[in-house]
Amino acid sequence: MNPKYSSDERRKSSGSGSRQIRLAGSILGYRAHICAFFSTAEDAYRVLLPFIREGLECGEKAVHTIDPKRCEEHIQRLESAGIDVAAVQKNDQLELRDWTNTHLNGGQFDPHKTLALFEKVVKEAKAKGFQLIRFVTQMEWALEVGVDLNELLEYEARANEVWIRHEGPVNPVICTYDLTKFRGDVVVDIMQTHPLVIIGGVLQENPFFVPPEEFLEQLREKRAS
Repeated sequence: MNPKYSSDERRKSSGSGSRQIRLAGSILGYRAHICAFFSTAEDAYRVLLPFIREGLECGEKAVHTIDPKRCEEHIQRLESAGIDVAAVQKNDQLELRDWTNTHLNGGQFDPHKTLALFEKVVKEAKAKGFQLIRFVTQMEWALEVGVDLNELLEYEARANEVWIRHEGPVNPVICTYDLTKFRGDVVVDIMQTHPLVIIGGVLQENPFFVPPEEFLEQLREKRAS
């Protein structure tokens, strides 16, 4: 556990009586913002499919944001794991999105609008009776022309503020990054904005995590220099 947060803050974020969630060989704790680094699609789905299937079997909602060119592949992967995609979409348990109606809505990335969009998704899901939402997002949208790396980092850092102030069970968010597409220095920066990391298919506490207020202050100083 990160010593920079008190036990009271940890209890506030985890919520009492929340069900344990398994991911990549471990149990998720109170911090549920995860960056997952993979070199192949096979490695990614080997980790993600059990996590996705478990949530659907428990009656939770799944929200996936996928590369628009890979939506059919994603559906096939889900079906290969025994998930009836048509059925869970029909009962609104599975929400499939792509970058054009999430992060790149309107053709541009706005971190504040994107966070507000996902908060609206959570609010609507709660209103429909879903107690927990499991998010999976393919992050290669950040490599599209015109996306500022600093805006990506601000977005990832601010996403942590949700679980820090949240009461009750925290909606787990997995941001997947293709290691064959992101530069090493970008990967290092991204790691600083996630309390948990999946490397080599294993979930780990991230020793490089920087709390959002501190990271955002560093980002402001970097922009001003």
